[in-house]
Amino acid sequence: MEALQIMPTMAQNQSRFNLGEYAEEATIIEESIRPKRVNHFIEANTEEVTMQHLINDCITPVFSKDNELTINHAVFIDTIQEAANSFFSGEQVEQATIRVSHVVKGRIPEAIHKPANQLLESDKTIYYERAAFSIDIPTIYETVEGNRLNLSIVGVRAYNQMNLYSKKVPELFRLAIGFSNQVCTNLCVCSTGYRDDLRVSSASELYRAALELFNNYNPAKHLHLMQSLGRTTMSEHQFAQIIGKMRLYQCLPTGRQKELPRILLTDTQINTVAKAYIQDNNFRGFGGGLNMWKFYNLLTGANKSSYIDSFLDRSLNSTEIAMGINAALHGDERYKWFID
Repeated sequence: MEALQIMPTMAQNQSRFNLGEYAEEATIIEESIRPKRVNHFIEANTEEVTMQHLINDCITPVFSKDNELTINHAVFIDTIQEAANSFFSGEQVEQATIRVSHVVKGRIPEAIHKPANQLLESDKTIYYERAAFSIDIPTIYETVEGNRLNLSIVGVRAYNQMNLYSKKVPELFRLAIGFSNQVCTNLCVCSTGYRDDLRVSSASELYRAALELFNNYNPAKHLHLMQSLGRTTMSEHQFAQIIGKMRLYQCLPTGRQKELPRILLTDTQINTVAKAYIQDNNFRGFGGGLNMWKFYNLLTGANKSSYIDSFLDRSLNSTEIAMGINAALHGDERYKWFID
């Protein structure tokens, strides 16, 4: 731990981000008015809970063969919150917004023989199989195509992706740092700001990994990539062609799919993109051209219906699709199949 030197304050570290090198008029300010949220960063079958609920009302699962505790959701969130407060010292780091799904119900030993309709609240135990959280840093922001983007940290934990019947092994987490579109709370993630296979054995290792991710992420370069999307426009015919090819992709033989860039969005989500093209108040393009920034937000908006365990993977894939098709419209070959 003594060799780790990645905990600078933002005041000391402004030049490291060098927002002006890539982004257009990138701005860091000291105070901000946060717009009222009208939806959530993820929806699907999730519900919002508080940290106090996770700490006081939820049990901690264990690895059954040696009865070793897992790193529970509350510890995960609190560790990343501490890392964010440390790394972005001097900025406004908001408390995590937490959403959970797939509740696992149990009961205390004293109530094991009680009929279900006679159980008291004190007899019951619960924990959530899946949890996701978002931490906004509204004093680090930029405006892209009229949309305010706040720097955001998003974490995902899914016990269903681990074998709790084994002995204790390094535990799987997913962690991303990117930008949240305040118009719609859509999450924008790039590859350098995402760890999809973060495996640690303790909260201290998790803290260190979070700091490393924050340090390696370049927000100015990410903003530059997103700004570039607004400079390319597709026709309605091209949009329909892309949507049709994305639907066709789902039906291709596995071998043929592997030859093409991956598409992780489901048929239902692709249908949502098509519907939003006509109806979305912020990003619709029906009857005219659609720039790639709006297309990107149609993808990230549809992704909000993903389950927690696939949410961040599909967030990154939405970025890959938008950037790839944007390049294809300028002659790049990799995503050419989707526009031919």
